[in-house]
Amino acid sequence: MRDFTDADDYEQGMEHIDPEIMTRVLGRASDYNPEDYSDRDVLDAISSDNVGEDSFGALLSPAAEPFLERIAIRAREETMKHFGNSVNIFTPLYASNYCTNRCVYCGFNSGNDIKRAKLVGNEIDREMNAISSTGLREILLLTGESRAHSDPDYIADLVSRASKYFSNIGLEVYPMNIGEYRKMREMGADYVTVFQETYDTDVYRRVHPSGRKRIFSYRFNAQERALMGGMRGVGFSPLLGLSDFRKDSFACGLHAMEIQRKYPHAEISFSLPRFRPFINHEDAENSVTESKLLQVAMAYRLFMPFAAETISTRERPGFRDNIVGICATKMSAGVSVGIGEHSGAEKGDAQFDISDPRSLEEVMNALIANGRQPVFNDYVKV
Repeated sequence: MRDFTDADDYEQGMEHIDPEIMTRVLGRASDYNPEDYSDRDVLDAISSDNVGEDSFGALLSPAAEPFLERIAIRAREETMKHFGNSVNIFTPLYASNYCTNRCVYCGFNSGNDIKRAKLVGNEIDREMNAISSTGLREILLLTGESRAHSDPDYIADLVSRASKYFSNIGLEVYPMNIGEYRKMREMGADYVTVFQETYDTDVYRRVHPSGRKRIFSYRFNAQERALMGGMRGVGFSPLLGLSDFRKDSFACGLHAMEIQRKYPHAEISFSLPRFRPFINHEDAENSVTESKLLQVAMAYRLFMPFAAETISTRERPGFRDNIVGICATKMSAGVSVGIGEHSGAEKGDAQFDISDPRSLEEVMNALIANGRQPVFNDYVKV
């Protein structure tokens, strides 16, 4: 089976669901031209009490760039209304860097010469214990996309072990079927984040020359399958800079909104990753400046004011400290992106370079100094 978006047929075992949302999102996104908007469109969007799809497009457009200060005022108001001054803190745990994809922008690329490893047995507990001893209560579990080296049973074991140490567990692994997501939920997982990387299907084919990731529609529908499997929340994002960031952000916003409409109980979140240098490609550059990244984050806030926004250590400390005062509501801290680094027993290379190496305590002190309230957990399981 192959959808019109896919470079290859579905692999055996891949579950197909109704592509209704994907078809609708890509259809509307294909009509979006960021150059079509005027100053008047942007000002109307800023003053609107209910930012619709067209106003969202205006906020992402080049015409909005002279009005970033005014947009920031609205974004800050919406953030305070829905989240107050709290900022959720979490850290990622990279459990495996084995991968079967050949994404041209990623350090885990299967053709990239890096030191491969995965955590097993007591190594997993040692890492989780090192993280939880800092006081953190939320963890994001990550693996490379290899079902051979990190199969669903391995990931379910990660989740089960994590449930002993943490109150809130996220997954950022390869897309799964509904039954597999249900199993992860039963083991204790709370939410699933899947980066679509780009919504431009031509670019998507080009930057994913081989591996299961070439099947665009299977990836696109991952959040819906996760919710059908019982997950509490789902996260969305393109990798900004991989293609036209304005069009990708517009499609991502529509994708999240369509999922929210169909699954109103779902907790929606956006991530804001920019293209970063990675091992063997340390000179990689990104045309998406900090002001453009902020513009995207603020447009998300006005379009879906109740959605969480995560800013990662891909960004420098000063930028992270300021954006949480405007629209971001969640940030990682005390981050190590290599395999085994949290416990000081590194055994595998990292996916990319980080820009904010501060400790958890340093991040918290900066937040408090800026009038923010660091929160380790805002969810109670019963």
